[in-house]
Amino acid sequence: MAKPAGPARPDGAAPAGSARADAAERAGPARPRPAGARPARARPLWIAGALVLLAGCMIAGLLDGAADISPWQVVLQVADWLPFTHVDSGLAPVEQGLLFELRLPRVLVAAVVGGLLAMAGAGYQGVFRNPLADPYLLGAAAGAGLAATAAIVLLPSASVPVAAFAGAVGGVFLAYTLGNTAGRNGGTATLVLAGVAVTSFLTAIQTFLQQFEVEKLQRIYAWILGDVGGGWDQLLLVLPYAAVSAVLLLLHGRMLDVLSVGDEEAAGLGVRAGRVRFVVLLAASLATAAAVAVSGLIGFVGIVVPHVVRRLAGGSYRIVLPLSLIGGAAFLVMADLVARTVLAPAELPIGVVTMFVGAPFFVAVLRMTRRVVT
Repeated sequence: MAKPAGPARPDGAAPAGSARADAAERAGPARPRPAGARPARARPLWIAGALVLLAGCMIAGLLDGAADISPWQVVLQVADWLPFTHVDSGLAPVEQGLLFELRLPRVLVAAVVGGLLAMAGAGYQGVFRNPLADPYLLGAAAGAGLAATAAIVLLPSASVPVAAFAGAVGGVFLAYTLGNTAGRNGGTATLVLAGVAVTSFLTAIQTFLQQFEVEKLQRIYAWILGDVGGGWDQLLLVLPYAAVSAVLLLLHGRMLDVLSVGDEEAAGLGVRAGRVRFVVLLAASLATAAAVAVSGLIGFVGIVVPHVVRRLAGGSYRIVLPLSLIGGAAFLVMADLVARTVLAPAELPIGVVTMFVGAPFFVAVLRMTRRVVT
């Protein structure tokens, strides 16, 4: 039997302890903080700590490579690249070119892709209220995989990143359209089922296309397993979409906090749950499509990073989203570093590294989720 609500207050506020009151406390900064919530003054400390971690990971990524360059020289060269500074690193022009043309864009692409995937994962988890929601949930991966395969097999002169981006957006659009036409009362469950159906169908077409050009399977699988070594062109391709999707998601952190108590309570607070859900899904899907376009399919980043952030800094999406952006960047930069060094001089696909980390982590999250439910 449901617990009766507390007595009505003369000022019209929700009874203490109700879901509406909890949501109001999280939505309005002027109201008292819910019990157990992280203090607002702690958020800048978490952000600062995450930025320091990211900077350390990026410097570590620049230090590693086939050429033997002194770590101190790398640090000096990075300082020389900063605005309004001039430092003599002592590196030869060839070594400077190696750092600037190969290592630096690779580290930056890994950071952008990791940040986008982690933030998209946090956005999806906020919309579906499920810690197991994944950036590839709505057919983005299947659509990108099909489009990239078609570009490699049928259109050799086509741009694989552009085709993958279009395919990812198309896969999400198809899943969203199918979910809406299946019935408005299905909610997020209908949308997830539509994504599963679209993913299965597009994956079947991709497998069919691969049979026409068996000699190109290695290139297809290399793309599917992920790669962040595309250079400055790939970085410039992804940056506009990364900026738009990141801003949209960060602006909806407070709305996701309200949405977490349920659509009815959110509506009582004046929040249009359907509109918030649509914008967040759109932004998360755009982030996923942009990341997939330049890196291929890199799994589990969107599950591992947001979950770790929640365990460390609390569940408010006003802190989960920015920390997921920074933490995802650091995570994928380190994953790429492992991929380059564990089998040196050979290179392991970065998607294999994230699978090794993500698969056990996924099982652990699943067990904890089941324990909470039961």
